[in-house]
Amino acid sequence: MSHVAREKQKLLNRLKRLRGQIEAIERAVDADAECARVLQQATACRGALDGFIAEVIEDHIREHMLEPDAAPGDPKVQAAEELVAIVRSYLI
Repeated sequence: MSHVAREKQKLLNRLKRLRGQIEAIERAVDADAECARVLQQATACRGALDGFIAEVIEDHIREHMLEPDAAPGDPKVQAAEELVAIVRSYLI
């Protein structure tokens, strides 16, 4: 079973929130809302998408780069955790 399938509900919930945000942007544009409001909603949407991407990347690193029985002190585990932190700091 892939990590996406295991985390399916969490990821779907994130996507549903993202869809709602995109629909809010559409409504704002349709209603001729002020550009500041549209931009604020668009940047919130971008942040939500970045969070989704970070979640999938983090799960991918943990699933495909680490051995299932790796000990927390293992250098590969530490390197993977550092990579996860870098991805999170870049995307979120």
